[in-house]
Amino acid sequence: MSDHASSSTVAQVAQNSVFERFARAGYVVSGLLHLAIGYLAIRIALGSGGGSADQSGALAAVAAKPGGIAALWVAMVALVVMGLWRLVETALGRSTEPKSQGAPSEVLDRVKAFALAVVYFAFAYSTFGFARGAGKSTGAQNAGTSARLMQTGAGTIALVAAGMIIVAVGGYHVYKGASRTFLDDLKGTSSDLVRRLGTVGYIAKGLVIAAAGVLVVVAALRSEPNTATGLDGALKTLGAQPYGAALLTAAGLGIITYGLYSFAMARYTKM
Repeated sequence: MSDHASSSTVAQVAQNSVFERFARAGYVVSGLLHLAIGYLAIRIALGSGGGSADQSGALAAVAAKPGGIAALWVAMVALVVMGLWRLVETALGRSTEPKSQGAPSEVLDRVKAFALAVVYFAFAYSTFGFARGAGKSTGAQNAGTSARLMQTGAGTIALVAAGMIIVAVGGYHVYKGASRTFLDDLKGTSSDLVRRLGTVGYIAKGLVIAAAGVLVVVAALRSEPNTATGLDGALKTLGAQPYGAALLTAAGLGIITYGLYSFAMARYTKM
């Protein structure tokens, strides 16, 4: 089979209505996870809840509910399809905007698509763990990985570099929200509500991601792996600051806002 024929076949799969529905369902899953994480953060801020304010905490909360395990299996499938869709974008570019940008922009879009594919597959793997009753705390896993890396100088340098990349990702989210470039990802003319949800959601999520990256860098420089626990650590560190309860509540509301925007992405994202 020629490369052209192979590409055409892959493109047809990506544009299949069933495939697209599952991919869009992935945004719904992402939205629900963000709602749960924001809710957990607010509970911690109000002193009425423990656990992890991150993806693993949200998945554990879902698993504990009636019908939660079945919901997690469905979520896992949707996240896997989301990852596959992003891999198709990595290989072929967007089917809705073929060759509409210059080469540098197209390369950057494909790199971002690949990074998102990795993220969605990681989410799917975590969801699979909780669906089969073997889920683990993301924070504990991050701390364990950080501890192993800190045993060598090269590992510490790699950890600092990873933290800086996370900060950059957070900064990109803030930029995307403040500049409203996220609207380029959506079909048609967006409503004021969608624009506001996207602006607040991206900025809030970006600040939390950047804070998590800063903690990774600080943990590496101080050889304190237990502080490099990711999103949960960033939120709890925020809560420990002066006026921490108010700050953590605001962060939780911001993450919930991003979750609500994810529902808009499920309907309007260009595919």
